[in-house]
Amino acid sequence: MQKRTLGSTGPSVSALGLGAMGMSGAYGEADRAESIATVHAALESGVTLLDTGDFYAMGHNELLLAEALRGRDRDSYQLSVKFGMLRGPGPDFGGHDCRPEAVKNFLAYSLTRLGTDHIDIYRPARLDPGVPIEETVGAIKELIDAGYVRHLGLSEVDAATIRRAHAVHPVADLQIEYSLISRAVEAEVLPTLRELGIGLTAYGVLSRGLISGHWSAGRAAGPGDWRAHSPRFAAGNVEHNLTVVEALRRIAEAKGCTVAQLAIAWVAARGDDIVPLVGARTRERLAEALPAMEVALTADDLAAIEKAVPPGAARGDRYPTAFMSGLGVGN
Repeated sequence: MQKRTLGSTGPSVSALGLGAMGMSGAYGEADRAESIATVHAALESGVTLLDTGDFYAMGHNELLLAEALRGRDRDSYQLSVKFGMLRGPGPDFGGHDCRPEAVKNFLAYSLTRLGTDHIDIYRPARLDPGVPIEETVGAIKELIDAGYVRHLGLSEVDAATIRRAHAVHPVADLQIEYSLISRAVEAEVLPTLRELGIGLTAYGVLSRGLISGHWSAGRAAGPGDWRAHSPRFAAGNVEHNLTVVEALRRIAEAKGCTVAQLAIAWVAARGDDIVPLVGARTRERLAEALPAMEVALTADDLAAIEKAVPPGAARGDRYPTAFMSGLGVGN
């Protein structure tokens, strides 16, 4: 597994990371034993960056990772943890809380659930409109100084917020959705990251399976599957979006790889400062994703992909309307 460094101040991590959210019910019921086996397979293949959030199934995901990581050398992997999203006992979200006292409280619970004495990259999941980013970052800086956190990260914020945060403490990376059909980051955010020496960890590189090559128009999202509420999977949009996938499939077949591998390779090829996160929750999907890092895209390949999937090719927002206002950039 290749390595990439997250920005000028961040850690050296595997060039491909594993996002664990899907292992805790975001896309319907997941098999616990298979999830743990997938984490083990990822580690054994050289994946070191593991991403979670304390609100993923209200701590379930952190506890799952703790079980999967038990007995492993703590220096052999990096934990990236998001915090600040408020949940109730049902499926609804209740806003954000990134006050300094809340930051420290959330971290205390995460350390216990994960069974570790430190988090490698700690980040607010979204900007809290009621709390200046300087206050949130200041609290994380105190935790870094105390040894509980190694690096500061951000998630889904705009260029101005990145600059404000970075002025308080160096930011290692920004986690944000970036894929062939979600390219809003390219306008202002990515240039800002590169100017400041900040890395990017890209989630949603397969757009929650939509551009994986495995989704079909007649497929219905099962119980508990977040995609049932996603505009890009909605009737009228999904049919159009899958025509984009078929255009990619022709390029992938000519390249001798799968659609998923092509989509992951495209993100990885956008720069050595970008680390794609794959949300594989089975060993089968992980095994498909891993070879993507060996897919070398030529200038002709990139031109063909750009022609097949130009910016703005997808129909539908990347989140439901209620969530779009909390994002630093659009689609």
